[in-house]
Amino acid sequence: MPLSMERKNEYFDRMKELLTTYNKCFIVSVDNVGSQQLQLTRQGLRGQAEILMGKNTMMRKCIRDYVAENPETPTGVLEGQCRGNVGFVFTNGDLGSIREVLESNVRPAPARVGSIAPTDVIVPKGPTGCDPGQTAFFQTLQIATKITKGQIEMVNDTNLITAGEKVTASQAALLQKLNISPFTYGLVLKSVYDTGSVFDAKVLDITDEVLAAKFAQALRTLAAVSLALGFPTMASVPHSIANAFKAIVSITVGLDNYSFDKADVFKAYLADPSAFASASGGGGGGDGAAAEEAAPEEEEEEEEMDLGGGMDMFGGDEGGGDY
Repeated sequence: MPLSMERKNEYFDRMKELLTTYNKCFIVSVDNVGSQQLQLTRQGLRGQAEILMGKNTMMRKCIRDYVAENPETPTGVLEGQCRGNVGFVFTNGDLGSIREVLESNVRPAPARVGSIAPTDVIVPKGPTGCDPGQTAFFQTLQIATKITKGQIEMVNDTNLITAGEKVTASQAALLQKLNISPFTYGLVLKSVYDTGSVFDAKVLDITDEVLAAKFAQALRTLAAVSLALGFPTMASVPHSIANAFKAIVSITVGLDNYSFDKADVFKAYLADPSAFASASGGGGGGDGAAAEEAAPEEEEEEEEMDLGGGMDMFGGDEGGGDY
């Protein structure tokens, strides 16, 4: 029964109010979603978001009228999203939390004849509870079986239905016999609208941790390219300084008449490695006490000297300039 003009005007006013109040929304598919399930979803979103359903022609006309009345509004992009059995979930809150509520409210459903399977259906092996007289039914579906303790038992896991295929009468009957409800239905997120932009709902899977990891990877790549080209950038300067320090130390240890504080520890080590070994190993002898007293100072000098780890701003190993 078509809506009266009064009901249409109420619907138009309601949608225009939502378009004015909210600047974000989900475009959701509501295939196979019952009225009770939709009502439970509304209750779960109460105070956070509002769901609006309707005929596509009415929603498109309402959006066109709203854009005509408000030429500066970016909501005109929503007109192209009114395709198929869809609705809108309007919100000004966090899109991630709203998505969790929508995806958590799903219900199991049996396989109906002629419906499109949203996922693969695999029937596990084992007893079926069917009497041996129904063996021909399983043979029709090319399912290997055997008789065990007076009932039919499936020998192997069976991939009964592939996602995207139509459910046949035999497949639906078998699942009904086995009391299996293979599908779950709920509001499926198709797109996200946010202040004039429409993007795929998968974008919400990108967390702060993912962004930080991608940024760090890009910085490492930029630093490597800059070092290879000899072109200094903010990403490569720390590595260039560390490399320059290594080069200065390597030259200084070969000089007899020149040194500096940071290079002294290297020259001392090359001159007498055993002194460092005794200090770290804690060996006995008359020099043990002196080595123990010198150990804290040597550790402090090594920490101050170790520019490799300090200069590696990208979380790599020491000596981050080696690419």
